[in-house]
Amino acid sequence: MSENLKTIRELADELGVSKQRIQQIIAKLSPKKTPSKQGNRYVLNSKDVYNIKESMGFINDKLSTNITKNRVVDYDVYLDAINSLKEKDEQIKALLEVQKKTQNLLDQQQRLSLQDKKNLEEYKSEIKDLKAITTKETTVEKKDRYHQNNLEKRVNNKPKNWWSFNKRG
Repeated sequence: MSENLKTIRELADELGVSKQRIQQIIAKLSPKKTPSKQGNRYVLNSKDVYNIKESMGFINDKLSTNITKNRVVDYDVYLDAINSLKEKDEQIKALLEVQKKTQNLLDQQQRLSLQDKKNLEEYKSEIKDLKAITTKETTVEKKDRYHQNNLEKRVNNKPKNWWSFNKRG
């Protein structure tokens, strides 16, 4: 064909896309921008090529500028998301550290409680032993006092004999 006119295949090869993609773009163009057909084929003049390139974003105009702005905004959102994730990671690390310290304190508390319980049991057994010893001592002391009192009574009270002859006077 002539230099000013192109087929869909030639434009697709030039842009590095498939013929179907070019046909999709043509279908999306407004009726005023739709290229003319010769028979069953589209014949693309320079204005049609410009319209197709523009709608695909190959030509730097308002649409491509908006796409670039959107990409910049998307990149900023992406950076914000990454920074937010880093901050969350640091918070998670701090919380894990706090959890470890709390677990350590809980373990220490349990060990101390167990140790106190053992000491309490030992003290109770020692108290029982001391009570038993003091009970034995008091029992022995009572027996000694009893024997001593009996002895004193015997000494103070001379035995009375059954044959005692009393002088009657």
